[in-house]
Amino acid sequence: MTQRADRMRQTLEARFQPALLEITDDSARHAGHAGASPGGETHYSVHIVSAAFAGMSRVARSRAVHEALAGEFATGLHALALRLQSAEEVNQA
Repeated sequence: MTQRADRMRQTLEARFQPALLEITDDSARHAGHAGASPGGETHYSVHIVSAAFAGMSRVARSRAVHEALAGEFATGLHALALRLQSAEEVNQA
């Protein structure tokens, strides 16, 4: 796993205590796109299942994750594809 992904994992685990956390570096698929860096580590997909999301709107969940990762955005993270669920939503599926 990349250094940025490791830092993201630590940050998201501390903030949301997830039951599931998957982080995928999609940077290679975005080579040449806006915000892409030759070294990668700019575009990620993140799936989190956390009780912390219960009762939160999709927008509030997204804002919370972006806020938690503000330091990464300040140092080159460009884009996140987010799938954010509460445990209840996963159990209903």
